[in-house]
Amino acid sequence: MRVLMVEDASDLAEGVAARLAQSGIVCDVADCLEAARDFLAVQAYDAIVLDINLPDGSGLRFLRELRASGARTPVLMLTALVSVDDRVSALDLGADDYLGKPFDQRELEARLRALIRREADQKGAEIVLGPLAFSPAGQSATLEGNRLELTAREAALLGVLLRHQGQYLSKARLYDSLYGFGDADVGVNAIELYIARLRKKLAGSPVGIATQRGIGYRIDLDG
Repeated sequence: MRVLMVEDASDLAEGVAARLAQSGIVCDVADCLEAARDFLAVQAYDAIVLDINLPDGSGLRFLRELRASGARTPVLMLTALVSVDDRVSALDLGADDYLGKPFDQRELEARLRALIRREADQKGAEIVLGPLAFSPAGQSATLEGNRLELTAREAALLGVLLRHQGQYLSKARLYDSLYGFGDADVGVNAIELYIARLRKKLAGSPVGIATQRGIGYRIDLDG
């Protein structure tokens, strides 16, 4: 999962991004609306965390702009405003959820996972493919009931493949899901290494990762 956080309080934003990274969620941080527009011009996101009060404008106005352009990316509003009218206004403008400041990091992560599940075929706490079960919350997986030993990157990659099971995802698409703009020193070919490691750990099971040259990778049964 890759998230854009639009928040001008640098200590808060950097802390959230670091905690999200520990949970397998890549987070780019924009400290103003202009920076957010620059990020969105070159990168697609699974969700946007958007503060209402920003130095160069209103997050609500930016939300209206996003929805008017046809963007369907889930948006979670961060707000210190607590009145019902404020929350209703944000939701009516196209916000998918809101969270009041101060907030608990665990709740933010849970709400982000819930937003992503709304677009997924499987709505439960685990994503299941045959004998393979993956927990987005725990960034962990079991195969035939036995826990798979996965690194953080392997777990993140497995989660992306399982959320789009049966679909071919390009190497670039997978890379964008695992790395942010701050990881420029990591090449896209790192994906091949993680795919090879996952295949080894899935060996002997009916779950496999198929490659279609020039197209990408797909996880499926008898892959």
